[in-house]
Parts: sequence; C-alpha cells; structure tokens
Amino acid sequence: MRTTQLTIAAGVAGALLFTAGCSGAPSGGGGATADVAEIELTDTTAKASGSAATVNWLVENEPGTLDMDSQGGSSTRTVLANVCERLLQLRPDLTTAPHLAKKAEYAGGKKLVLTLRDDVTFHDGARMTADDVVWSLKRHARPEMSESDEYEDVDTIAKTGPSQVTITFKKPSALFMKALAGDAGIIMERTVVERQGDDFGTPGHPDACTGPYRVKKWDSGSSLTIERAANYWDTKVRPLTQQVVFRWASGSALVNALSTGAADGAYLTATGPAAVLAEKKGVRAYYGQSTTAWSLVPTDGGALKDARLREALSLAMDRKGISTSGFSGLAEPWATPVGPGAWGYQKAAFRQAQKDLEKSTAYAASPSGDDIARAKKLVEQAGEPGEPVVVSNDGTDIQTVITNAVRGAAQKIGLKVTVKTIPPSQYGEFFSDPKARKGFDLIPVDWYISKADPVGFYDNGMSGNANNWLGYADRGYDALVAKAQQTLDDRERADLIIDAQKKFADNAVWIPLVQVPSVMVLGEKYTGPPASMVSLYYPWAADLGTKRG
Repeated sequence: MRTTQLTIAAGVAGALLFTAGCSGAPSGGGGATADVAEIELTDTTAKASGSAATVNWLVENEPGTLDMDSQGGSSTRTVLANVCERLLQLRPDLTTAPHLAKKAEYAGGKKLVLTLRDDVTFHDGARMTADDVVWSLKRHARPEMSESDEYEDVDTIAKTGPSQVTITFKKPSALFMKALAGDAGIIMERTVVERQGDDFGTPGHPDACTGPYRVKKWDSGSSLTIERAANYWDTKVRPLTQQVVFRWASGSALVNALSTGAADGAYLTATGPAAVLAEKKGVRAYYGQSTTAWSLVPTDGGALKDARLREALSLAMDRKGISTSGFSGLAEPWATPVGPGAWGYQKAAFRQAQKDLEKSTAYAASPSGDDIARAKKLVEQAGEPGEPVVVSNDGTDIQTVITNAVRGAAQKIGLKVTVKTIPPSQYGEFFSDPKARKGFDLIPVDWYISKADPVGFYDNGMSGNANNWLGYADRGYDALVAKAQQTLDDRERADLIIDAQKKFADNAVWIPLVQVPSVMVLGEKYTGPPASMVSLYYPWAADLGTKRG
C-alpha cells in the first residue's frame, strides 16, 4: 500500500535542497536538522487525565471521500480511525488484538472462523449483526474497491451462526487475519450505506460505523468535525475530548498554525516540519514506529533493465546525505523498502537481516571510494544505456532532494541522467496507469504497509504483480513469497521472507533509500494519543485529553 503522495512529499519546511556535494540553501523554516540516532521512539504518550471541549487537529489534505472502499489517503484514515472500527484492532505497539470480533481462529489452513461480539451498536443505535459483517467484507472484496487485493485468496464469506462468520480460502493465508485489523476489516451498517447510495461518504451524510466518534459536520473546503458518540458500545473506553475539528494545511502554513496555537496537534507525514516545531515553545514532537520507507523504483523502460546498472546506482547513492538534506536528519539510511514497524514478530531476525544488507556496500549509508570504483566497473561491464536514465520529480522538496542525489550519484559513475519534472497530479497516475510510466526509467516512491509483517510488502516483486514495474521475474523468489504467504508459523514465515528479501536486494528490484518514523506534534497541554503509525487505524482521539483534570 502506498501513502498518498501529496501527504508525504508536500511541505517539508526546513529541508535543504540537495546537490552533488551535499550542500545547498535552506528552503524555508530555518533549515533545522536533527540526529536520527538521538530520536526516542515511543508507542504512545502519557495518559491524559483532563477533558477538552474542542481540539483543533491538522491533516495535510482534505479527504476526498469518507468511503474508505472508494479512496483512502492518509488524511482520510487519520479522521476515520476514530469513527470506523475493524474486526481486529491494530494496537499502538503495532500488535493485533480482538475487537468487533472477540475471537478469530484458523480452523485448518483454509478456514478462518470469526466469533463476533454481541454488544456492538452502530452510531444510529442499530445492533451490529453477522449479516452486516458478511455484507461489509463482501463489499471490500469487490474488484473495484480499494481493499479488493486483500481478498484475492478468499473463496467464500458466509454467516455460519447468529454471531459467527466463516471465511474460506483458496489456499492458506497467513496475512488475511492481519488485514482485518486494517481497512479490509472495517464494518459498516448495510442499511445506511445502501440507503445513501452514491452519496455515501460525501459531505452532509452520516457515517455508518461503530467507533467512539461519529461524523458531526463536514464543511467542504473548510473543516470536518467529529464528536464523541453518544452511548458508544465499549463502556471501557471513555474519550476525554468532546469533539475534534480537522482542518488541512502543509508546509509553512502547518508550522505556523501549530507554533501559534491555532492548531493543537497533527500527525505528520513529512519530517521537516517536526524539526522546525521541535524548536518552538508550546509544541512537542513525538516519534513512533512506522513501516514507511522511500525507494527508487525502476521501470521496464529499458535503461535500467540490467541489474548491474541498478546495483551501480545503488552503490553510489548517498543515503546519509538524503536523510540530512531531505528529511532534516530525521530519516535513517535504509537497506530494505519497508520500515521496521513491519517487524511485528521475530524482530531480532529481521533486525539482523537488515544489518546484514547494510554491510553490503550496495546499500551503505554513504558511498566509499571503493564503492564508486566498483560501480564504475559495473557500468563499464553493462555498457552505458544509449539514452539517459530519466528520473521523475513532482517538484516537491523531498523528490527534488532525491532526484538531485540520483543525478549526483550518476555523474560519479559515468551514467547520464535526465530529471523530468511533472505536476503532482500526474505523479499519482504512476500507480494506477502503466501508460503514465512510459518514458520514465526511475520513480521515487514512499511506501507503507498496514500490516506488521514484511510479507505484506514483498509480493510487490512477484511476477505479474501490478507494482512490479520492472517486470522482475524469478521463480525462486515467487516460490519463497508464495510459501511465506501461506505459512502460519511466524518463525518459518520469517525465515522464508528473509531469503526472499535477500533475492530482492541482490537484484536491486527497488533501490531503498531511507526509512521514516511516524511523527506527531502536540500542544504542550495535551497528551494521550499514540505516536506510532497506528493513528491510521486506531481510535487515537479516544486517548486524547489534557495533562491535568
């Protein structure tokens, strides 16, 4: 799953524009930088004890719709995480726990039995039934819906008791249960959605969910307000904040609103503003686990079809320079295309595998003289492409930093590079229309997965996958990932995916650059919400309040 580009790449106040010599002029915000080694990661903040009538929260874009099956960018998820609930719940430490389903158990390799709670009610007071659950899951599975890929291995979804739903699979699926803690597990009230028809998810219409907050008002172009749900079914959860008003801003506007107190908090998808805001009085930045990483993705255009050229470019990339210049020092040079928040099990094994790849000179933080010499030799062996390598740039600060770094690396090893700047709106088409990628050889991407399992990423390298833009084909790789997807034992699955990860890296299917932590900034009188990327799936506002009662 890719984060919406505009929310990630826009508004990096304080970033420095990267040049071949790793120097440049500040691009606003004073050029504040930090040391990633000094960042303290925290799953959540101190528990709140005081109430709040209204909290003003910023997201970086106005939601396009509140129908997550239709569209689900980061801003939409940040709002709806408090409104809509899932069968299972992703917790602040990125573990998964029962929720609307009080039990989820595999019965053999091809059957998952869900035992539902019988006390859940929707915001209009109607009780959640097994029929609502079956209908919701089947809606997610429709080919035109955004979560349909999670259902590719599903054979049937059926009500098998008053409070029981059984899902059968065409083949064993280790990841589907985790998908139920993401958007694929959202449960909606069928009658509400069907009554609204095409109007569902648009301003002026009620939501159809069960969460601790309900949608109160959406003034398109201005603000979106959620309020504490009356008679919320889970009596153990007592939100201290009456309502949250969302507005949208990025870059200097976001920094100004938070530093002046016009806004009380925000989850940031760019690290530059966090570095600037950390120096402001009255605001504190918190950092948490994330699965987000930035990579360079080669296409099948031809210039980088030879793995030796991809390896040569990776050898010459200054990941440390990108972190400092593009992310105010808050990103970490990284050797895999998914962040450590994905390590939801066997963490020691995945951490060691990451370190082993970092020791490979192709993924070093900064290139040495030997790395450059080796890269030049690879270019010589492969032969320089007849045409320059064309790299896309949507004109935003982060992509400008990355594409300038690519140009600088290429110059050192004898590759010709052309950077082609496109409108941000065109960038999104790369992910939905293969024709949009024609004429580009290398595309910078940010990527996150909703599951704390690296298997959720590595299917992108399988033959025929829509995100395998390079056309990489390796039967051994495909077999490893396919087996990992079907292996329920965590230790065995980790061993399989580490082997697949090594193949992916050895062939430079993608060229990883940096991993980025989750960032939350909060006014000093507030506390409670999680700092990890769980804010996209967990009702963080229910934990939000003031430090004193």
